[in-house]
Amino acid sequence: MPRLPDRPEVPEVPTEASVRLDAERSAVLVVDMQHDFVHEDGALYGPDAARAVPVIEAVLRRARSAGARVMYSQDWHGDDDPEFVIWGEHAKAGSWGAEIVAPLAPQQGDEVFRKLRYDAFYGTALDHRLRTLGVRHLVIVGTVANICVLHTAGSAALRHYDVVVVDDGIGALTDFDRAATLRQVTFLYGGRVTSADGLAFA
Repeated sequence: MPRLPDRPEVPEVPTEASVRLDAERSAVLVVDMQHDFVHEDGALYGPDAARAVPVIEAVLRRARSAGARVMYSQDWHGDDDPEFVIWGEHAKAGSWGAEIVAPLAPQQGDEVFRKLRYDAFYGTALDHRLRTLGVRHLVIVGTVANICVLHTAGSAALRHYDVVVVDDGIGALTDFDRAATLRQVTFLYGGRVTSADGLAFA
C-alpha cells in the first residue's frame, strides 16, 4: 500500500481579481461575527476573525451604498445545546457572547437570522427571504472559515445561489483551514473567491 505524504500539498485555489455583481440581485451575508468568536474575551475567540472586522466594514459600506441587501447569521443556542459537547458553551441566547460586535452591528433595513447549527440555512427562513427578494448572488463574509462559513456557502450553492466568498473577509483558525475552505467553495460548490478590494456592485 502506498504511503501517504507526511504533509499533503494544498491545491492552488482559483481567485478572481474582480467580481462585479448586480446590486439589486445581491446580498451580503455576515456569518457569526459575534463576541464569542471575535472579541478577545469570547468563549471561542479567533484572532483572525477580529482581523476581518475592518474588511467586512468596508464590504458592507460598499454594499449598502449600492443598494445590495445586508443579512446576518447569529449563532443562537439554548441551555444544554448538543453542540456544547463539541465546542463548550458559546453564543447562548440573550448573552453578551451572542451579540454581534458593535462595528458590524446591523443597521435599519438589515436582517438577522438566528441559527442553531453551522449552516445558516438550516432551520431558518434565510432561503425563503432571499428568494422573496429576488437575490441571486450571495456574498459571504464572517467566521469560522471551515465551519459556519463553509457549511453556509455549500448550502447556498446547493440551493443554486451564485456564491462569492471574500477571502480577506473571513476568519480562520489556521491557514490550512482557510485554504481547505476556499478549495471546497471553488472545487466542490462552483463558488467564486475574491478580495474585498476586488468586489464591486453595479
